[in-house]
Amino acid sequence: MRQTHLTGETAEYLSSREELRQAEIELMRHRERVADLRRKLPLGPVVDDYVFEEGPADLNAGDTPAQTVRLSELFTRSERDLVVYHFMYGKQETQPCPMCTMWIDGLNGIAHHVAQNMDLVIVAAAGLPALRTHARNRKWTNLRLLSAGASTFKFDLGSEDAGGGQDSTVSVFTRDGDGSVRHFYSAHPRMSEEIDQRGIDLLSPVWHLLDLTRHGRGDWSAALTY
Repeated sequence: MRQTHLTGETAEYLSSREELRQAEIELMRHRERVADLRRKLPLGPVVDDYVFEEGPADLNAGDTPAQTVRLSELFTRSERDLVVYHFMYGKQETQPCPMCTMWIDGLNGIAHHVAQNMDLVIVAAAGLPALRTHARNRKWTNLRLLSAGASTFKFDLGSEDAGGGQDSTVSVFTRDGDGSVRHFYSAHPRMSEEIDQRGIDLLSPVWHLLDLTRHGRGDWSAALTY
């Protein structure tokens, strides 16, 4: 492996950089161990075949009536997993969450890649017109956008509280041969009492790019406009 060798690098710098390289290798190996543990989770429980509202793929399709789609129908092929991003928008969250919006901006950019191996949808508590208006403003043209409507989907999966407060969450589902859908895995930003907003960082490259810099993340937070 070739490392950079710039004129003026001190022995102290080279030693520290090698220590960091070894830590980066161990971090990679630890991530792989975590991913392996995730893959080895036992079968999760069968869940309700929730109903969502979905508009046409064309975000500019005007007054085209919404269609209903069931959770089991979101799997486009057998042997595929379904990943759902729970968008903090709707009910008590009357404005789209800026951080979720940043996450979904990124997901829109890679959706055509991940579609080769799995199905991906975005679910919000917001009504379909409001959700699609925000998506149109963000140019989210590569994602399936669903409104949970009156469904208990977000509450049951822990991304909505009893008062209608919203949280961001990522959930993964599998489908049995008989069409039953099982919950496989969910992750929330709050990992513990001490770790409030780090649980789904891996879904966005923004944090990792900031972590490459000397200043790091600091107190920066995403916004809808800059």
